[in-house]
Amino acid sequence: MNSTTSQFLIQRPQFNHVFLQNNSFDLPKRVQFAVLPLSSNVPVSSISKFGSSRFPVCKCASEKFSGSSERDPGQEYGPEPNQMVKQKKASVVEILKQSNSILPHVVLASTILALVYPPSFTWFTSRYYAPALGFLMFAVGVNSSEKDFIKAFKRPDAIVAGFVGQFVVKPLLGYFFGMIAVTVFGLPTPLGAGIMLVSCVSGAQLSNYATFLTDPPLAPLSIVMTSLSTATAVFFTPMLSLLLIGKRLPVDVMGMVSSILQIVIAPIAAGLLLNQLFPHLCEAIRPFLPPLSVLDTAFCVGAPLAININSVLSPFGLTVLLLIVAFHLSAFVAGYFLSGFVFHKASDVKALQRTLSFETGMQSSLLALALANRFFHDPLVGVPPAISTVIMSLMGFSLVMLWAKKNE
Repeated sequence: MNSTTSQFLIQRPQFNHVFLQNNSFDLPKRVQFAVLPLSSNVPVSSISKFGSSRFPVCKCASEKFSGSSERDPGQEYGPEPNQMVKQKKASVVEILKQSNSILPHVVLASTILALVYPPSFTWFTSRYYAPALGFLMFAVGVNSSEKDFIKAFKRPDAIVAGFVGQFVVKPLLGYFFGMIAVTVFGLPTPLGAGIMLVSCVSGAQLSNYATFLTDPPLAPLSIVMTSLSTATAVFFTPMLSLLLIGKRLPVDVMGMVSSILQIVIAPIAAGLLLNQLFPHLCEAIRPFLPPLSVLDTAFCVGAPLAININSVLSPFGLTVLLLIVAFHLSAFVAGYFLSGFVFHKASDVKALQRTLSFETGMQSSLLALALANRFFHDPLVGVPPAISTVIMSLMGFSLVMLWAKKNE
């Protein structure tokens, strides 16, 4: 400290303030003051040591140099730029991951759009449907591992229960509501046959995706159930149609096998392999799969409705709509409560109930529609399957929204 500087000690009730002031009133660029407790006996000459952690120092700049002054420790500042970028990235990723939560609303919106303006979906013809469903299975595969499928095969009782729901419970319900359509509501016999035909086909791949959204660990089990019902549909669908409708429908065996390979086996295997060999790539694409899957599902729901809009808006459309709603609702409820009764001792009984409810309530209505158009001369047979494609999806993904919130 030079000789031209004097030292002043100012007493206050709680603190001693030591200021350094220039006698010539030519203030230096930076002036230091220190705050000392009253009990401290530190000499003024030790003021240069106040930078220690024991004695906090506040450095102030003159008004002239206030732009270069140091930050006041008591002042609050916003996050650093890097932190802000990270937060924005995290929020975007989180939004992408949560896209599945709006799926029921998107399905409803696509249904309304298909009714109001069918050309918005008519371009999405049947040739796009298999790749679209395959993409959903690929998304499930990316988020699964081979151990999940091995674990699924270790639950033969649940697999058998899913099979019974598909080819025993559901056909009985289909026969019941088909007979009600003809005997109670007086609808033409072909419409009753169409309801029964819907109940004779295999499970829908959308049930696998619905299970994945509500109970991801059981998605492989749902896929095994649906694959089994699809593979055995080449025998059971013709048998049930002969038993319920009185007409034997020849089903293309090679077409069924090809469908399973294209829509289920190959996409899931590709997802599992990608997850195994390139985990970092899977981590990068996972946030984008939910919004793409939502868009994909919207097309899978809106397109069949738009293409078959004339059948849906037929004079019998409203009555058939109510019967199809009752049929699917009964199937969802039966799958849920019957599985709860059978597996009441299982540790994951609620998840099993939801999975088997999807498996029983959702079926391949597009297959029923294709069979109706190919093997029945009366176009009315195709009306119930056309309505079923929409109702099945709306009800299934509404349950997804309900059950997913409960899980959270």
